[in-house]
Amino acid sequence: MAYYDVFNGDADGICALHQLRLAQPAASTLITGVKRDITLLDRVVAKAGDEVTVLDIALDKNRAALDALLDRGVRVGYFDHHYPGAIPEHANFAAHIDRAPDVCTSLLVDRFLQGKHRPWAVVGAFGDNLREAAVRAAAPLRLSPERLDTLRELGECLNYNAYGETVADLHYPPDELYRLVQPHADPFAFIAGEDVFRCLREGYAGDIEQARALRPEIATDICAVYVLPDAPWSRRVSGSFGNDLAQAWPQRAHAILTRRPDGYTVSVRASLAAPAGADELCLRFGGGGRKIAAGINLLPTDRLEEFVTQFRAVFTRG
Repeated sequence: MAYYDVFNGDADGICALHQLRLAQPAASTLITGVKRDITLLDRVVAKAGDEVTVLDIALDKNRAALDALLDRGVRVGYFDHHYPGAIPEHANFAAHIDRAPDVCTSLLVDRFLQGKHRPWAVVGAFGDNLREAAVRAAAPLRLSPERLDTLRELGECLNYNAYGETVADLHYPPDELYRLVQPHADPFAFIAGEDVFRCLREGYAGDIEQARALRPEIATDICAVYVLPDAPWSRRVSGSFGNDLAQAWPQRAHAILTRRPDGYTVSVRASLAAPAGADELCLRFGGGGRKIAAGINLLPTDRLEEFVTQFRAVFTRG
């Protein structure tokens, strides 16, 4: 029997898997990638009797591969908070899926484990820009404000590391980053025992400074559009910049477009005051995500005007 762990390479995916394997150790094959590399189940070569655990990967984007695994007799456990489409009913399939806007995969695993490794769930929630949910989850831990803020920064740094066109854009390949996290049941021991936090914090500070110097292409009280250049730093910071803007302008939705030779990569953040609509918008352009945060891997240049028009319409209605 073989085990496969398939997970998003962002903070939420890494922290979700880390909690699960702290509680249920298994020597597994890791399958992951950059944040937007989400059709990961195609890479799984499991056979009947094997077990696949999927974390923070949209079911809707992996349906054919999932059906094929189930048909081969593979057992699949699925933890996620993105748009799933119709959820399969199968004896070998266990779904833990919740699309509530204040839930992420790390919090779903925390719920499944009844809080057994709560500090890492808090890190994952902070990384997914769910600050209020992270603070609520952390309440029983009775952390000082300073230690809670350290977990916030760790989550944001782990999440920052996931963004890029390819792994070459990242500071750490996500599977390597998970392996560095893996020995540490305590996130503060991880911070003290590894050089990762310092490296990511310094990288993030430099990249976000460049992003914050940009002026928006469009800015109203309700929505804003930023365009970033085609460069490694902008690909790394695009998602974190969206989260940064969402916190700074909680009444405003944001679209962050990063130039690429054939168009744009897009990150959308609904306003924190009305956390819905991002997934609906991105699905129209072949993307996906969740209600509060979603993305498009490739927006062709000739659809830019259409996207901006629909972005403004989605977030100004009502």
